Amino acid sequence: MARPPLEPALSEGSLVGRVRALAAGGGVAIVDGGGAASHGELWAGARARAAALGGPLGGEPVALLAPPGRAWVEAFFGVVLAGGVALPLSPLHPEDEVRYFVADSGARRALVDLGAFGERAAWLAPARVVGLGAPSPGAAGAPAAPAADAPWPERVPANGEGALLLYTSGTTGRPKGALLTHGNLLAQVSVLAEAWGMGPSDRLLHALPLHHLHGVVVSLLTTLLAGGSARMLPRFDAAAVWGALAESTVFMGVPTMYHRLLEAFEAAGEAERAGWAASARALRLATSGSAALPAALAERWAKVAGRVPLERYGMTEIGMATSNPLEGERRPGTVGRPLPGVELRRVADSGAEAGPGEAGEIWVRGPSVFAGYHGRDEATRQAFAGGWFRTGDVAEVDAEGYVRLLGRASVDILKSAGYKLSAVEIEEALRAHPLVDDVAVVGLPDEALGERAVACVVARGGEPGPGLEGALREHCRARLAPYKVPRAFVALAELPRNALGKVQKPELVRRLLAAATPPERAP
Repeated sequence: MARPPLEPALSEGSLVGRVRALAAGGGVAIVDGGGAASHGELWAGARARAAALGGPLGGEPVALLAPPGRAWVEAFFGVVLAGGVALPLSPLHPEDEVRYFVADSGARRALVDLGAFGERAAWLAPARVVGLGAPSPGAAGAPAAPAADAPWPERVPANGEGALLLYTSGTTGRPKGALLTHGNLLAQVSVLAEAWGMGPSDRLLHALPLHHLHGVVVSLLTTLLAGGSARMLPRFDAAAVWGALAESTVFMGVPTMYHRLLEAFEAAGEAERAGWAASARALRLATSGSAALPAALAERWAKVAGRVPLERYGMTEIGMATSNPLEGERRPGTVGRPLPGVELRRVADSGAEAGPGEAGEIWVRGPSVFAGYHGRDEATRQAFAGGWFRTGDVAEVDAEGYVRLLGRASVDILKSAGYKLSAVEIEEALRAHPLVDDVAVVGLPDEALGERAVACVVARGGEPGPGLEGALREHCRARLAPYKVPRAFVALAELPRNALGKVQKPELVRRLLAAATPPERAP
């Protein structure tokens, strides 16, 4: 049966139009454990998923739970093609969080890989579960997908309609759902493809989680909508990533991934290291995001790969706002300059525009800025000021316009004894010490100081020696002003992190405050 025509006519001016146009050109889109799928096969699969959902959905959220791979991508495009809003869930989410996301979003349908996550289907109630994969006919809750040419009321969602709902955690309260529109996603992938030179010849090695902006939009959608292909690994594994780099042109990761890659590299044999280094040097592009990339880690990678990773800055609500250049100077410790179409300003505590070299909160506006928080009008209103989204991130800008993040206003800018301290600056200084494997600096309440800076340190090799605190204190005194030296040092086996490796500082503070013996205050 011939496909019904799409109305209005598809064009590259719509997200769905980009996907449909690529289908006509063929070319590999996805490579996973099951083999390769072309852009045309991806489009046919997306239409089948959309038909299985019984669209048009009128902006209804649809939960999505599946391992990384072709089925996940088909399901995502199927949801947006049917006029729904994709709500990606993570296998790492416990039952309580899954139930919260479904209830808060109001999702009434869920696309689930029942072979991988069938035991979790009950967590999605009252949403109706539609199975992914190739279930047997008549399987309960898992109807076989209809043929891609099955007739159904197909339409092209407008750019102002919702496409993606990502839950993002603040420093307090339960996560909020950030609603991104078709236009937001199209604007984001367009500007990143241009800035990073993405095209049909690119082969992305994808090992990021698929319930974050980084994994879904910045890496996967940017690559696919530029006509490239993505090799999707089931999870991040350092040896698997090294083994697949030789067939890749682009790798996008987070600092924790680069740290683990370098650990594996240093533990490998000489011949293996030589092959891995050649693969890293052959990459056209390696990016780092979702957390600040320590300068020392960037330089370690550069010794292997020949160049520091391209660092950029963004967040769920705004997409990517700045980027170091593809060609030209990448400055470690900075996140580059604003991307085309992004307006960025910095606002000081006084409410005035922050001057050169002065710290200020980043405010952003532009076509990639989200539509608002799902079901939370008041939170949305408070997040904006005169059309500008207030990020909560504090930064300085140098004379050439490069942005240097100082941290989150809520957890990284400490106010101690009348001084403002950047936790990020102190952490950078500590990471330069050979005994430090990782570190996070937090502020604890202090009656005299307001907040006292406490450095939580993971020692290299895992076992802190008896002289660690003294050595680190002297190290800091040689590199930082006296008022910036942490008042206490705490040795930990590991730091609490989220799925992308970002340190969860509110949780770290909670643990320190709950400890039976809090760290003593240094003189």
